[in-house]
Amino acid sequence: MDFSLSKEHQALQAKAKEFTEQVLYPHEMECEENDGISKETHNLIIQQVLDWEFNAPNHSKEDGGQGFTIFEQTILNEQLGGATGAIWDALWYPSYPMRFASQAQKEEYLIPTCQGQRRDAYAITEADAGSDPSQCTTRADKVDGGWRINGEKWFVTIGDIADYILVHAHVDGDVNKPTVFFVDKDLPGVELKRTPLYTHHFAFKHPEYIFNDVFVGDDKVLGEVGQGYDMTKDWFVEARLGIAARCVGAAIRAANEANEYAANRVQFGQSIRDFQAVEFMLADMAVEIMAAKSMLYRLSWDIDQNNDRKMNHARAAALKLHCSEMVGRVCDKAVQVMGGRGYMREQPVERLWRDTRVDRIWEGTSEIQRVIIGGQIKKRGMEIYTGW
Repeated sequence: MDFSLSKEHQALQAKAKEFTEQVLYPHEMECEENDGISKETHNLIIQQVLDWEFNAPNHSKEDGGQGFTIFEQTILNEQLGGATGAIWDALWYPSYPMRFASQAQKEEYLIPTCQGQRRDAYAITEADAGSDPSQCTTRADKVDGGWRINGEKWFVTIGDIADYILVHAHVDGDVNKPTVFFVDKDLPGVELKRTPLYTHHFAFKHPEYIFNDVFVGDDKVLGEVGQGYDMTKDWFVEARLGIAARCVGAAIRAANEANEYAANRVQFGQSIRDFQAVEFMLADMAVEIMAAKSMLYRLSWDIDQNNDRKMNHARAAALKLHCSEMVGRVCDKAVQVMGGRGYMREQPVERLWRDTRVDRIWEGTSEIQRVIIGGQIKKRGMEIYTGW
C-alpha cells in the first residue's frame, strides 16, 4: 500500500495553498469587520477562481467544471478550510444532484453556474423539519402545465447571493414523493422572510424564504418525482466530505498559529512552548490532526474507487462526526495556548474557533451522525467501520 501523494496531487496541494493564502486570506478582516464581503470583493474573487481554474471542481469539464475526483476535491478543500469567515464559499461547488439534470436544465442552470455566471442554493431545512426531512411541509401540487409550491425554508446557505434555489418539497404533500425543484428567486411568490444573525461572521448569509403559491413548469423537476431524498443524501455525502476536509485545514492553521506563538512568547525567562503544560496541548493537537487527516484521505480515496451509495453515506457520517469534533478541540486548545491574544477577533485562531462551531450542527448534527453510524452497525455489523 502506498499512501504518498503523487506529483500531480502534490502540485494541486501547493496550488490550493497558494490560492487560499494569496486570494482569500487578504479579505478575512473585511469579512470579520463587516459581517461579510462586499460585492466588489466577491466579484474579484470570482474572477480569480476562474483564473486559477478552481471553478466547480465537483462537476465535469463537459458541464463547465474542473472534473476533480473526490480525492482532488479533498486536497483543495483542506487548504480552503484555513480561511476564516467561510470566504472559501466564494469558490463555488454547484450542488451535486445537478449532475442528474436534463440537458436543457444543464444549459439553463448547471453550465452557467459552473462558469460563475449563476449561483445555486439548496433548501431543505424548515422550522419543524431539520434532521428528519420527512417532516418537511413544503409541498408541490400538480397543476396544469406544472406545479404550485408552498412552504417555508430556513438556513438557506448563500441564499443571499444565489439567483435560484433547489427546493426539496413533497409532491401533493406525500412524504413518499420527495422531489427537488429548480426555483428562480425572481419568480412571483418567492419571498425573503428574514436574514438571521449568527455566531460567525461568514462571507455570505443564511436567509429564510417563503414560497407562496410559486408556479414552476414541468421542466423544473430535477431528476424524477420521488427521487428527492436519494439526491439529497448524495448532496449530504459531498457536503459532509467538504466539511471534514475544511475542518482538517482549519485545525492545521490553528495549530500552526498556536505553535508559532508559543515558540516566540517568552515568560519567566523562556519560551512558553518549553513548559510541559503548553507542550502537551500542542502534542495533543498534532495527534488529533494526524488521525483525522489519515481518515479523511483514506475515505476520499476509497469513495473514488467504488459506487456504493449506502456505504459512502455511512462512512461519510463517521468522517464528518470525527473531523468536526476534532477541530473544535484543536481550536479550543489553540485559543488557550495563546491566552488573551487567542481571544481577540483579530487573531485567526479566535475566528476559526468561532467559525467551526457550526460544523457540529449543519449538514447533520453530531448526534444525527451517530444515529446513522449506529444504524449501519445494526444492519451490517461493526465491520463496516472496523473492517475497513
